[in-house]
Amino acid sequence: MSVAAGGMDVSTGVTEEGTMFVIMGGTGQVGSAAADALLRRGEAVTIVTRDAQSASPWREKGAEIAVADVADASALHDVFSSGRRAMLLNPPADPAGDTDAAEHRTVDAILTALDGSGLEKVVAVSTYGAASGVRIGDLGTLWRLEDGLTGQGIPAAVNRGAYYMSNWDGFVGGVRDSGVLPSMLPADMILPMVSPADVGEAAAQRLLSGLSDVGIVHVEGPRRYTPTDVAAALAIQLRRPVDVEVTPLAELEDTFTAFGFSAVAAASYAGMTRRVISSPDLPENPWRGETTLQQHIRAVA
Repeated sequence: MSVAAGGMDVSTGVTEEGTMFVIMGGTGQVGSAAADALLRRGEAVTIVTRDAQSASPWREKGAEIAVADVADASALHDVFSSGRRAMLLNPPADPAGDTDAAEHRTVDAILTALDGSGLEKVVAVSTYGAASGVRIGDLGTLWRLEDGLTGQGIPAAVNRGAYYMSNWDGFVGGVRDSGVLPSMLPADMILPMVSPADVGEAAAQRLLSGLSDVGIVHVEGPRRYTPTDVAAALAIQLRRPVDVEVTPLAELEDTFTAFGFSAVAAASYAGMTRRVISSPDLPENPWRGETTLQQHIRAVA
């Protein structure tokens, strides 16, 4: 892996004129940020989407649109074959079903689609704490993607993103009404966090860097925070006191089920949460984005 202190090798002049970048999840927060970062640099971008209509604004920005289902390895292969480099993003499955099984299928489709695609480099969006395991949600699913990429002949950069600041977004309305921030993590737990926009920027940088810039880089924001820090940022923005209410570990499955998760999806998300709490990933030399928690909260609250 070629990485600079605190970040990744972003040497210039490594991509050829006309290089085209394929961005999976281009209509989501991370994919959109990566695509915007590349377009700002004058690069050619193709957005992969299941819904051409939702991606239509990208045409106005100068991007191409490719319609493909992430579970359709043949369609993905055709899209990958049209580009030189690709950002790989495995989308979250519907929690009403078996999220692990569905996400494993899409990981396998992505890996199959890469075979013989002719891509010269890929950048995979993964997660802190990715590890082999059963019923640990994204930690296991994205480890499966990472592990599968080691068997490919394509140079692969892996960006492990910290806990997304956007995970707190859905609580803003309730906090505004009640002054209570629910948390499945201990109130004083020090947690690497990152804005999805910074995850996208980091992916764009590695898409543009040299072929020797491969392997794992951890991606997080300017500093680490606790759920208590999130409550404090919300209190400032909402102009009211905010307290943290922590869900007991024994109640995690019931809490996810109450959110509409299936029993197996609840088990996976609860297992992931317990793994994050018991074995926090605190790398010493992450790539750091610029978006603070306070900036993110101001934008959504």
